[in-house]
Amino acid sequence: MTILVTGGAGYIGSHTVKLLRSLGRDVVAFDSLERGNRASLLGAPLVVGEIADEDLIERTCRDHGVTDIVHFAAYKSAGESMQRPGMYWRNNVQGTVHLLEGALRAGVTRLVFSSSAAVYGNPVHVPVDETAPLRPENVYAETKVVMERVISWYGTTHGLRWASLRYFNAAGAADDGTIGEDWSITTNLVPLVMKAALGASGPVLVFGNDYPTADGTGVRDYIHVEDLATAHVAAIDHLMAGHGSINVNLGTGHGSSVLEVLAATERASGTPVPYEIVARRPGDPAMVYADSTLAERVLRWKASRSLEEIVTSAYLWHSKR
Repeated sequence: MTILVTGGAGYIGSHTVKLLRSLGRDVVAFDSLERGNRASLLGAPLVVGEIADEDLIERTCRDHGVTDIVHFAAYKSAGESMQRPGMYWRNNVQGTVHLLEGALRAGVTRLVFSSSAAVYGNPVHVPVDETAPLRPENVYAETKVVMERVISWYGTTHGLRWASLRYFNAAGAADDGTIGEDWSITTNLVPLVMKAALGASGPVLVFGNDYPTADGTGVRDYIHVEDLATAHVAAIDHLMAGHGSINVNLGTGHGSSVLEVLAATERASGTPVPYEIVARRPGDPAMVYADSTLAERVLRWKASRSLEEIVTSAYLWHSKR
């Protein structure tokens, strides 16, 4: 019983591979290495290839005795997706179709999908639960919605059982400091704050300070990457136990503002973080955080790490580099 982790050399994928191996699970990573890092796998088995290569997917599954797949492989920049939509449709959506075709030919019928809270767009209410309407506001988010639907239809037509995990803002680094996020290929807030704190960039751009929030800056739900890895393992076990397919949110259940992230970073680093207030970005919601009660009830999972722990782990990781 081997778990195939597509996008396994990426940020969240590598943390999930690391956790699975620590639990004694047989794992093989699958990654093109276009945006992944072989070193982040810490010696785990790796097959280099594209998820669109059905024959390679089938052969990998057969050769390694794969029974379950955790599917991370996708492009994930909202801004880039609006500039290069075709790349996102081909890789994220068409790639997922080819992945499923190859896996099903090899007899693999369980899949955990790395989805995103971006599927909700600018939510009508917070906290956001799984009944909220799907209103993606960029091509990246739309591909996640379509990927969920593709996976669901393969459940209907081919008996695939799946768990789509809609998680909020992944952040932080491994507690033991071995792996973390590559700030050169991300637009996420926490690594950008780390860049500014460590003098590797100019000031952090804070997009708006006139939102109806406690300090006027946008509020988001930040979840430690190792908590996310734990949730993926819980989803694998949920499917292995014979339970049904599920869409489920992953978050902490509360939000932190941009200024709160900056303040936490200043406490971790002991130095001020330069920042500049600029105009709001169109479409940015004031506040988004998760209702994760379904994950707690069905997957027996709950985020355990605080914003302070997230920021401290990120700072320790980036300061060593």
